[in-house]
Amino acid sequence: MSFASVPVINATVLWAGFALSLVFGAIMQRTRFCTMGSVSDIVNMGSWMRMRMWVLAIATATIGFNLLAATGQIDSAQTIYTTSRVLWLSALVGGVLFGFGMVLASGCGSKTLVRIGEGNLKAVVVFVMIAIFAYITLRGITAEVRVRVFDKVAFNLSGPQDLPAIFAHATGLPLADLQLVLGLGVGLLLGVWALSAREFRTANNLLAGFGLGAVIVAVWFVSGKLGFLAEDPQTLQAAYIGSQNNKMESLSFVAPLAYTLFWFMMYSDASNVLTLGIVSVFGVIAGSAGMALITRQFRWEGFRGAEDTANHLVGGALMGIGGVTALGCTIGQGMSGVSTLSITSWIAFLSIVGGAVLGVKYQAWRVERTA
Repeated sequence: MSFASVPVINATVLWAGFALSLVFGAIMQRTRFCTMGSVSDIVNMGSWMRMRMWVLAIATATIGFNLLAATGQIDSAQTIYTTSRVLWLSALVGGVLFGFGMVLASGCGSKTLVRIGEGNLKAVVVFVMIAIFAYITLRGITAEVRVRVFDKVAFNLSGPQDLPAIFAHATGLPLADLQLVLGLGVGLLLGVWALSAREFRTANNLLAGFGLGAVIVAVWFVSGKLGFLAEDPQTLQAAYIGSQNNKMESLSFVAPLAYTLFWFMMYSDASNVLTLGIVSVFGVIAGSAGMALITRQFRWEGFRGAEDTANHLVGGALMGIGGVTALGCTIGQGMSGVSTLSITSWIAFLSIVGGAVLGVKYQAWRVERTA
């Protein structure tokens, strides 16, 4: 591989990532996909329709990721989700903080970007809060707490923590076979449940479930296949071009918001370059804005008052801290991570849902108290 080829691969990864995230944002805006709303609907109305959208997206992503891995297109061990260290306490605490925060802020990180595209000025404030507190938790004062307290409470496995790898180590069966069996098995089980309700099977719901899940798979392919170099001509080591941490990645919307804000602030620094995560932030906003304009749903919206402002500020901060601590958000862990069948990702996903339930109940209590 020559030096001249690396910029070409980098450009391919970034443009493909932007295009796919643009589709992701457009689908989210068109279908009103909202992970926070899915939990709120269950708690407040007993409706599982939007949760079925999320589960169908997870099912699609899980099947796709494991098919790519089983056929040798990507290496399932080369993600931040499938390391041998199971950060169960970080996933638990971070997930609860994120879930509670996304209720206060009227949506998760990806929904914040969609709302920015729709003209919501509150979402701009939430974006900044997520970005600042995510960066602080990556490298600042709350990073000390994360690393010295939560990340230390973990256990190590003898290999990757995804279920196919664990079963392969325990049984001696081929990893590829287990990726097919477990990936298809878990994915089909989730998909069948999501599709079992006749009233769920509408065009919008199917577009959200299959479409968003397929985008997650496509980004895995772009990062893990198109962006992979067996030997980087500069380092002579294997590399994932365009990634933030030299790992294969798919969509996530907490740390990338921090890196996006940093990219704007340090734009003139030659070492400050675009990554797949940063362009995905731009793509989701652009996709949402385009769809909102086409459907005439774009409108400016601001805060209603002091409490509304405070809720969004605190919610954004909690998402920044919680998302980094849990290694992802409702998309990063709840779709990309879970698609790998990682133990930590499933803990984070369930903790985010639990935190969101607490947030919805808190909001109901506040309404009753102020009525």
